Amino acid sequence: MSKAKINFQKIVQDSQDYGTFEKSDEHMVSIIHFTLEIKGNNYEDMKVEVRQPYGTNYESEPLEVGEIGGSYRGAWNHREFADLCEEYYRNLIGSAGRGIRIEGAPNVRMRNNAFSARVIREIEIPEDSAAAW
Repeated sequence: MSKAKINFQKIVQDSQDYGTFEKSDEHMVSIIHFTLEIKGNNYEDMKVEVRQPYGTNYESEPLEVGEIGGSYRGAWNHREFADLCEEYYRNLIGSAGRGIRIEGAPNVRMRNNAFSARVIREIEIPEDSAAAW
């Protein structure tokens, strides 16, 4: 196993409807921007989409994390990375958020917000690219 250093940089919140009157309308779509360092190589243009599926509870249900985008094309540990993305997002937005703290608020609609917060984490990645996803 190798280590990948992830430097989370910012979240661009495309949309989030929180605590809506119609629970099936609750959702979130955002992009997390980060840099990546693997085996001495730096990838500065990385991003990933995170979503709260429509009708799910933001505070108690997991977020969906898409495939990474950018110049890195090697082996990857998506499950561990997805956990870090969810932690990063929830630490900035939600009941424990330090960017926007919302809890029990009715009918909150957020659009086109950007939150800058540098957080560095490491994950293990497989040596074999066949185990990438």
